[in-house]
Amino acid sequence: MTKFNLLLVLPLMACLLFSFQSSKKRARVVFFGDSITEAGVLPEGYIAQLRDSITALGKEKRYELMGAGIGGNKVYDLYLRLEEDVLALKPDVVVLYVGVNDVWHKQLFGTGTDADKFQQFYAALIQKFQKEGIRVVACTPACIGERQAGGNQMDGDLDKFCQIIRKVARGKDIAICDFRQAFIDYSAKYNPENRESGILTTDGVHLNVKGNKLVAEMLIKIL
Repeated sequence: MTKFNLLLVLPLMACLLFSFQSSKKRARVVFFGDSITEAGVLPEGYIAQLRDSITALGKEKRYELMGAGIGGNKVYDLYLRLEEDVLALKPDVVVLYVGVNDVWHKQLFGTGTDADKFQQFYAALIQKFQKEGIRVVACTPACIGERQAGGNQMDGDLDKFCQIIRKVARGKDIAICDFRQAFIDYSAKYNPENRESGILTTDGVHLNVKGNKLVAEMLIKIL
């Protein structure tokens, strides 16, 4: 090979090598939500368990998991902080896990979020992410009380909001991780005493170790 040809080939090889390395960069996954996600990064939380599972599969170099949960957040809180707390991180994937406070706070504080407003904000969040080329995974809120289907005070409202999430997600052509249905099925099978909490949650809302494990197992199938 002549010196001239070598000078032509070397830049091409460098470009190919850079392209190969870039294609193997770690996928950054940001988990965006409320206190359930805020606790998810703690030991035995769902994000921590998911990270452990990825490591056990030998894929820890392929994924970077980051939590962006704040306790008490509702859907419009997420919309107000998405630029600084999520988009600034330049994620490849956002796991959107919100909705329980939009329903639960009606009972706790007389606030919450109207269904039509929830749908508007939820769709706007997804639109923002998709505009940036970010893949979104929509998660339904699991429960407000663990009694079997229809036995909890807020079941009707929670199911309504979960239907909104499913509808918006299908319309935006994004993946759905249906925690709500999974928790209903689990309670039907493993909660014969119809207890309000202590099965997959500590208080009917926030996840215990088993609840975090179930959530992590569902998410890893999608991620």
